[in-house]
Amino acid sequence: MKRSLTKTGPVTAVGTMSGTSLDGVDAAVLRTDGHRIEGFGRSGYRAYTASEQAVLREGLGQWSGARVLAATAVVEQAHLSLLEQFQDVDLIGFHGQTLAHAPRTCGTLQVGDGAALAQALGCPVAWDFRSMDVAQGGEGAPLAPFFHFACAKYIKATAPLVFLNLGGVGNITYVDPNFERPEEPGALLAFDTGPANAPLNDLLQSRLGLAFDEGGKIARAGQVSSAVVAQLLQHRYFAKKPPKSLDRNDFPEITNWVAQLSDADAAASLTALCVAGVVEGMRHCPQTPSRVLVTGGGRHNPVMMEMLARDVPCPVAPVEAVGLDGDMLEAQAFAYLAVRVARGLATSCPATTGVGSPVSGGTLSWPDETEVAGPGVADT
Repeated sequence: MKRSLTKTGPVTAVGTMSGTSLDGVDAAVLRTDGHRIEGFGRSGYRAYTASEQAVLREGLGQWSGARVLAATAVVEQAHLSLLEQFQDVDLIGFHGQTLAHAPRTCGTLQVGDGAALAQALGCPVAWDFRSMDVAQGGEGAPLAPFFHFACAKYIKATAPLVFLNLGGVGNITYVDPNFERPEEPGALLAFDTGPANAPLNDLLQSRLGLAFDEGGKIARAGQVSSAVVAQLLQHRYFAKKPPKSLDRNDFPEITNWVAQLSDADAAASLTALCVAGVVEGMRHCPQTPSRVLVTGGGRHNPVMMEMLARDVPCPVAPVEAVGLDGDMLEAQAFAYLAVRVARGLATSCPATTGVGSPVSGGTLSWPDETEVAGPGVADT
């Protein structure tokens, strides 16, 4: 149904996500009309090898050059190998891999060519989701909030709630489900809360050769350094009002803060850093939410979840508590956004990225010709 994507009614899309944790590529199927979630489909995962992760790490913070080209090749091959398993979809949402994000200066860079994927897979691909938002003055992130709004409707929430994503960087979406559309003033507030799993994972990789703190065992054996947490909260980022966003490498000084700590104390302190940023961020919510639903890899860390439950002023639970899949929520989000791109609907708005007015970002590439839909001002 190539050319019928602009018609009304639900379509089947697969979205992909390769996040700042650099562990691999998620893919998940969603059926939606770009407004309502009609149903969830199957999902898949393709891990990056150790050598691929090394290439991606070399590309972080780079805007061009050989390292970016090498990272691009890894990203495209990994996505192609995973997406070849999804032949029965109408549309693909391809986020690519963020290597650098500095919206107020250099812009934002997600590597991977969606047009090339469309040709290789014979399916239209929506991609380059962030550039238009940045070009129109927005932060370009976070982009999942419009999907979080749809999720709140899907679970029939009646009171304001927060979706908390704990990936490499943390971000929250405050949702008031009593509004009809996500771009309405008051429906959403979204922003990055600070570093999440990235500093912890990087520390464990460099010191112990571990990808992450499985089960929070290392952090549980340590003591939190209150001085390290205090240093984080003194960072100028926390004085800014949302919307606001971060790059994975915006807190390089964290490594030095924990350099003299034992492995366990450093892990405990970096876990506490993540939680402290979230707690600080919750102060920006228009009202105390009814609950916080946690998605992303951080929800698998029991120490992190215990700290959140202790310090956040409302109930905290993984998104699985309401029947959602926290491992695939971001991939599902880009399936949802892909349909909105194809239909010219808003993908970001002032309350999510700080852009001046609702924007339909993204490019839609077709497999048989050079044709794009969007980006531009949203048709709301």
